[in-house]
Amino acid sequence: MSKSNFTRRGVMKTGAVTSAGLMLPTYLRAENHTGFTNAPQGDTVKFGFNVPQTGPYAEEGLDELRAQELAVEHLNGIGDGGMLNTFSSKTLDGTGVLGKKVEFVTGDTQTKSDVARASAQSMIQKDGCIMITGGSSSGVAIAVQGLCQEAGVIFMAGLTHSNDTTGKDKKRNGFRHMFNAYMSAAALTPVLAKEYGTDRKAYHLTADYTWGWTQQESMAASTEAMGWETVQNVLTPVGAGDFSSYIAPVLNSGADILVLNHYGGDMVNSLTQAVQFGLKDKQVNGKNFEIVVPLYSELMAAGAGTNIQGVYGSMNWNWQLPDEGTAAFTKSFGEKYGFPPSGAAHTCYVQTLLYADAVARAGSFNPCAVVEALEDFDFDGMGNGPTSYRGADHQCFKDVLVMKGAEAPTSAYDTLEIVEVTPRAQVEYDPEHPMFAGGTLGDCNPGA
Repeated sequence: MSKSNFTRRGVMKTGAVTSAGLMLPTYLRAENHTGFTNAPQGDTVKFGFNVPQTGPYAEEGLDELRAQELAVEHLNGIGDGGMLNTFSSKTLDGTGVLGKKVEFVTGDTQTKSDVARASAQSMIQKDGCIMITGGSSSGVAIAVQGLCQEAGVIFMAGLTHSNDTTGKDKKRNGFRHMFNAYMSAAALTPVLAKEYGTDRKAYHLTADYTWGWTQQESMAASTEAMGWETVQNVLTPVGAGDFSSYIAPVLNSGADILVLNHYGGDMVNSLTQAVQFGLKDKQVNGKNFEIVVPLYSELMAAGAGTNIQGVYGSMNWNWQLPDEGTAAFTKSFGEKYGFPPSGAAHTCYVQTLLYADAVARAGSFNPCAVVEALEDFDFDGMGNGPTSYRGADHQCFKDVLVMKGAEAPTSAYDTLEIVEVTPRAQVEYDPEHPMFAGGTLGDCNPGA
């Protein structure tokens, strides 16, 4: 283990002393490397990939699964290694994790919290998984994160964008690489002010669950602070399919901006229907009517086709970034599957490697050792520039992308263009910010 592992926040705890005179934290002591949930006994270790393979977020889930399988190949020394070659930490060498070959099982969350929790519970109790990752719904992620905390395993959250995941529902055993709703609003608002002005009236359609609520709250607070008025916020059910009854009232509301706090197939449908209603061709209050999609994915953009042109949104990552890590991952993924990876694929791939690396640096699969290795861990080479896993809430902080629907895409994979790489400092916030208040990480749970 490198010396840097002993200098990060929370590591200097009472424990054994090394020959170099450094104090080992309790959970890194050899006698504490057993006696935790699903401690590996043989020459393999098993991960659980719990993603929506059916339902409104299935496209994102299936791409997550592709990336997770690729990550396992790279950990086991199959293929070109991908981001293992660019990752700033060099503890992983393609021989598995701590000498154990990585295996995995998969589940279908169906984008339903109760189904996701049951699937994860089976992975832990029946399959012996030591880590769970995945999810394309914050409701699912929060439910599974809570289960993993109770069971004593690590949850490496996949696609979850609600403020609550690392806010009021944060857990010591859970970690999020994905950015959140507050960050989307902080990155988007200056661009929207520049493009559309500060005198606007916004109508929100919002997915009726934790992500939609916090995305709408974040966008409303940020845009109102720059001068916009929020005319109306209407909640819509996940998987509604037909949004025409929700879009029709926008026409007579006096709003000149429609903010679609929708994701996945819901966003494709609501945006397409908004365009069909002619909203993008109208003028209201002497201004061209505009549509904003706060959270984008390449898969959503491809599904919406030309309807996405000129529409602004934000992303966690995009395969068109020019850095070395992005190029390495895009090459590996493209050679295996025949097309570039989505942002959902990227965050799940990175989370799988970050977990494995934390185990290797800690020298233990004990979840509390992994927690100590990840808290306040600084890294680079994973496609987002210098990144930190903040110990106070287990939220990753990195640059955020502002995107726009491309006017002249050359394929189904470049329908979005990068408008701005918002520096990390612009989207950072205090862990006690009111939008994230009300929860505590609690103690790490090593389980059995």
